[in-house]
Amino acid sequence: MDLATLSLSVLKGAGPKLRDKLSRLGLRTVQDVLFHLPLRYQDRTHITPIGAIAPGQEALVVGQIELADVAFRRRRTLIVRVADGTGSLILRFFHFNSAQQENFARGRKAKLFGEVRAGPGGLEMVHPEYELSDDHMVVAPDAHLTPVYPTTEGVHQLGLRKLTDQALDRYLGAIHEWLPAELLAPLKLPTLQEALAFVHRPPPGAPVDALLAARHPAQQRLAFEEMLAFHLSLKRLRARMRRHSAPVLVGAGSLYTRFLASLPFTPTGAQQRVLAEIGRDLRMPHPMQRLVQGDVGSGKTLVAAGACLAAIDAGWQAAVMAPTELLAEQHWRNFAHWLAPLGLQVAFLTGSLPAKTRRAMVADVSEGRASLVIGTHALFQEDVQFHRLGLIVVDEQHRFGVHQRLQLREKGAADGLVPHQLIMTATPIPRTLAQSFYADLDVSVIDELPPGRKPVDTVVIPDARRPEVVTRVRDACLTGRQAYWVCPLIEESENLELQTATQTAEALAGALPELRIALVHGRMKAAEKERIMAAFKAGSVHLLVATTVIEVGVDVPNASLMIIENAERLGLSQLHQLRGRVGRGGAQSTCVLLYQSPLSTAARERLAAVRETNDGFEIARRDLDMRGPGEVLGTRQTGDQQFHIADLVRDQALLPKIEEAAALLLEKYPAHVEPIIARWLGRRESYGEV
Repeated sequence: MDLATLSLSVLKGAGPKLRDKLSRLGLRTVQDVLFHLPLRYQDRTHITPIGAIAPGQEALVVGQIELADVAFRRRRTLIVRVADGTGSLILRFFHFNSAQQENFARGRKAKLFGEVRAGPGGLEMVHPEYELSDDHMVVAPDAHLTPVYPTTEGVHQLGLRKLTDQALDRYLGAIHEWLPAELLAPLKLPTLQEALAFVHRPPPGAPVDALLAARHPAQQRLAFEEMLAFHLSLKRLRARMRRHSAPVLVGAGSLYTRFLASLPFTPTGAQQRVLAEIGRDLRMPHPMQRLVQGDVGSGKTLVAAGACLAAIDAGWQAAVMAPTELLAEQHWRNFAHWLAPLGLQVAFLTGSLPAKTRRAMVADVSEGRASLVIGTHALFQEDVQFHRLGLIVVDEQHRFGVHQRLQLREKGAADGLVPHQLIMTATPIPRTLAQSFYADLDVSVIDELPPGRKPVDTVVIPDARRPEVVTRVRDACLTGRQAYWVCPLIEESENLELQTATQTAEALAGALPELRIALVHGRMKAAEKERIMAAFKAGSVHLLVATTVIEVGVDVPNASLMIIENAERLGLSQLHQLRGRVGRGGAQSTCVLLYQSPLSTAARERLAAVRETNDGFEIARRDLDMRGPGEVLGTRQTGDQQFHIADLVRDQALLPKIEEAAALLLEKYPAHVEPIIARWLGRRESYGEV
């Protein structure tokens, strides 16, 4: 019996309507149900007297129904009172029918589970889970911890538990163990059947703390196999990509030589090393898939320019894709400045270009006059056709959806050849994680900052000391420096009591009449944004008030002071990126993190981390510890990878063993690879081939 193909229709209650809803959760087979793992657990293994429960507690209680009545106040509500001799409890139901109301007959027993809260008439539960029975029946607590599963609209926990119970009772013995004994024995972990039974039905007395932290051996057994499946899928995608043909980009190298000669500085050793790695890839007949990690200000743009020139020198076009118009425009200015003296035309494509300008740019790209095109997601639009695209550079790749990246690669395919792809990120991650999470990519690291760059001094100051900060801005600007003042929101928000960029710009203009102050935010038209940024770069604006739109790409060497308002609201990586906008000139730079009291523990940790280190890799390590890889690597919004039970940070000690296991399976048990990948990833594997 193959559970991987056995339809859910064999389970009682899984009719066509429910199966349709379950498919939204990726549940189509019995195996899918067995591997749909709990998010957390509830302890219903003991009954708590009503007199002992407290607000905020989740509890299992058993009581006798004293009354059930419908109240008509602001909304129609079913109110039920139960008591057990130690106290009474009110139940509130806002969604109910007449049959439910009749079931709550006086004198019946109710077994209830829910969160207790303080209500106007005492303690209450809103929409608790319940089971009703006649007065003479014995009501027992559950025999094991109760799993709480990921769910979707129209699929309830009780229904999922019933399906899972059936799958465990009838089919667990048929689950196939794809990991060979020679691999499992040294790991000293439970068998797959034992692990699944324990995770779905933890027995009374199971170590709740270990389960909640996902560190129980049963969970580690499943996490190991899931991470192995993910690693194997990336290895296989890498092999699949190598079966594609790509243009062999071999040129005379004269463009790059002339480019280097025009620079007022020499590239760092790290930049030269990474460019050499890229050059070797581009000369191969299969597509380059290389990730370049570099801290803020390490010179990734210059590396991208060198890669583009290699493609252009070989007679092909290059495309650079950026996530925002501001960053795309910054790249366009830099590349045009560098490449125009070499006689190369650089096209610029964003969504806000005037129609006539856009038509001309599209024609230059499709007819091959533009050697390089820089743009945003506008590069994906149907009318944009490339003449001979040989290289795609994706900046800040985690901000693009997987389908967008795939779309651009397919656009560039010509004569059966797939373009090379260079991916850049300023969100570095530890090398061990990079090798696992990006196992389909070669990873290069620019681990050296250009000479002369000084670490930025970072200070953390409460908002109560704002007048001191304003004075500091005045002093810096009147001595010839420039400053940023960053605000996280543009307009009023009822939920967040934040000073907005608009209000702040007005307040600062009143407090600093001797300074020229400008405002830039994401809702401005591109031309207006461009005009203000150009004025700031030229030095005719002293102080730029901005939203986090300036997080990446803005390069103004004379700006040596940055104020970040409501810094406690921003993520660690975002704070580091913003700080990287200063410290680009010769002067000592400072970043001031203004915060509103009181600080949460997490916010205090974030601000301390930014203050203590300028090292992007250390920032990334702490960010991973605090937020997890789904946030840091940008997978949560794109759907590339959502682990069922594994966590790349928590379980990173398993990574070396996973690489060994993958090598063993690929060499000695290749037939086991596909079933392991299908079991854990299902249809998501195709996302990796971008």
